[in-house]
Amino acid sequence: MNHVISSVAVAVALAASSPAFAFTACQVTDTGGIDDNSFNQTAWKGVQDAIADFGIEGRFLESTAETDYEANINSLIDGNCDIIVTVGFLLGDATRDAALANPDQPFSIVDFAYDPAIPNVLGQVYATDQAAFLAGYLAAGMTETKIVGTFGGINIPPVTIFMDGFVKGVNHWNAAKGDAVEVLGWSLEDREGLFTNNFDNLDDGRAFAQNLYDEGADIVLPVAGPVGLGSATLADELGIDRLKIIGVDADLYFTDTERQHVYLTSITKRMDATVRAVIEATMNDEFEGGVLVGTLENGGVGLAPFHDMEGLVPDALKAELEALRAGIIDGSISVSD
Repeated sequence: MNHVISSVAVAVALAASSPAFAFTACQVTDTGGIDDNSFNQTAWKGVQDAIADFGIEGRFLESTAETDYEANINSLIDGNCDIIVTVGFLLGDATRDAALANPDQPFSIVDFAYDPAIPNVLGQVYATDQAAFLAGYLAAGMTETKIVGTFGGINIPPVTIFMDGFVKGVNHWNAAKGDAVEVLGWSLEDREGLFTNNFDNLDDGRAFAQNLYDEGADIVLPVAGPVGLGSATLADELGIDRLKIIGVDADLYFTDTERQHVYLTSITKRMDATVRAVIEATMNDEFEGGVLVGTLENGGVGLAPFHDMEGLVPDALKAELEALRAGIIDGSISVSD
């Protein structure tokens, strides 16, 4: 079943807390840690919001390597977890195996969906290419070198969907303006690009951003979780007049406070809201397997404010971004083709 998240469920928390509820939500992280300033932390915030709003209990297990996935999930099977949330595409196989072996245990997995659906697993996926399209258009409108760059952690769909949208947004700018802004780091046609092959090495984030900067890029989109913090460190040292960063997953202006001034914007993926919504549905005996999709329309994805760079973005460009957002939502602009 394909679930559509309502705007209220995704974007708005309950106004008042509910009484304590005998319910436990458990989470298994991907590598990078629970405080990765990225997808693990954002998903855990959804559990924390449910704890605050509903009075439930919550706990997590951190995966330090891919070999931990199966053991961590299995250790929670007998741990009185009313729902087990696994975080990350790479946990897809381990989550599937555990769900098939334990059909009465509800699971939800962030950044993965099964086809055919597994009855006791609800996938949470996000149309991040929609928001990344806006980020690409923004970057093309803001670059002074006419070169922007991107790199990913691993060549997997939840990563490359950002890169796809980013390149398409730049291409849309070029077509609309008769411009020739170049994107380094990802080819739509060849499906090849720059990848660190990890989600936790900040030194790689710095090195990849340095290489892109050396090739002329003055705006870089790292799609590699906390690896991107290394890119932000480089931008901090160079200065934002030479290099700006676009964040992913969370609004990194708030999660990377030491370097918040280097972020032009962030492509947000509201994993906190979808995780909270799944927990609430499970509490209300409304859990169903299938897939839950976050979009621009329902608030599951978005473009963060420009914050300290608000004054640098021309009003005309802001208006164009709003028009593009409306066009993506009403279907007059296609991003996923």
